[in-house]
Amino acid sequence: MSRKNKFFNKRTERIAIITAVFLVFLLAVAVLLERRIEYKRLQMAEEEAKAIAESQAQAAAAAISEVEPEEIPDEITSWEVSFDTSWMNAENAVITSGKAVLWKAKPSISNGLTVCINAGHGTAGGESVRTLCHPDGTQKVTGGTTSEGSSTAYAVSSGTELADGTSEAQATLSAARTVKELLLENGYNVLMIRDEDDVQLDNIARTLIANHYADAHISIHYDSTDWDKGVFFMSVPSSAEYRSMEPVASHWEQHNALGRAVVSAIEKEGFTLFEGGEMEMDLTQTSYSEIPSIDLEIGDTKSDHSDTAQSSIAEGILNGLNNFFMIGVSDSGVESSVS
Repeated sequence: MSRKNKFFNKRTERIAIITAVFLVFLLAVAVLLERRIEYKRLQMAEEEAKAIAESQAQAAAAAISEVEPEEIPDEITSWEVSFDTSWMNAENAVITSGKAVLWKAKPSISNGLTVCINAGHGTAGGESVRTLCHPDGTQKVTGGTTSEGSSTAYAVSSGTELADGTSEAQATLSAARTVKELLLENGYNVLMIRDEDDVQLDNIARTLIANHYADAHISIHYDSTDWDKGVFFMSVPSSAEYRSMEPVASHWEQHNALGRAVVSAIEKEGFTLFEGGEMEMDLTQTSYSEIPSIDLEIGDTKSDHSDTAQSSIAEGILNGLNNFFMIGVSDSGVESSVS
């Protein structure tokens, strides 16, 4: 090959190499441009989506602000509550299938307190089984429906019969309903243990339900005597042994304070108090109570149990509770306008 041809071939190869490099460069530039264009497109799409989302959020917020908040109905409400086997001392209860009814006062007047009103008796089969008088199984220190020295009592006794043939269970239910209505009208929530003729809850079950849903517990009874003896509550026995047993030890002073407040207010409604309004009695109710709790005897078999009499009793109970909880009384002891 001549020298001239060799030079020509080398020159051609150089041109081809340069051309190839240039083409690769152009391809790389094209790829970079395409990627930048795609990045810009995605960035614009993201900004557009963000703007749409912000616009929608602002529109939603504006719509929410235009809607008035839903008002809570200012009315009395109620629902059933059940016995819970996980509660302390629940294993001592034997009749537990019934349900109590919790009534809530109108929100506009509610004072936030719940009172258990327990219409005495009214449990079919209550005398067919027995329960422990005390949580620890010790014996009673006073007599009563169950004699002193007993460690068990009727799960629920059948009660007495009033002079006109009305059963005690019927009379106490009537009184309990009257008290319930008055308490609700005055801002108290009310736990009705028995809102019908019968409830399958024994005295222990009733007390434990009260412990867990109420701030105070008042069971209503008529005594079995027949000479219109007056009103009284069953106070906590002064026995040191009894008062050292829990939960009595932690609450007996509250029980007695509640009882005294209530019978004092009932006396002001014109009722006679029997022996100053209290009688020491070892009861299943107070033996298991963890809130202020009393058995209130609003008369006996000869006492007036008319609607009028029971309405006056209810007024006394309301006033006694107000005094006990200091409703309507300021810190200085002066009557307050705030209920």
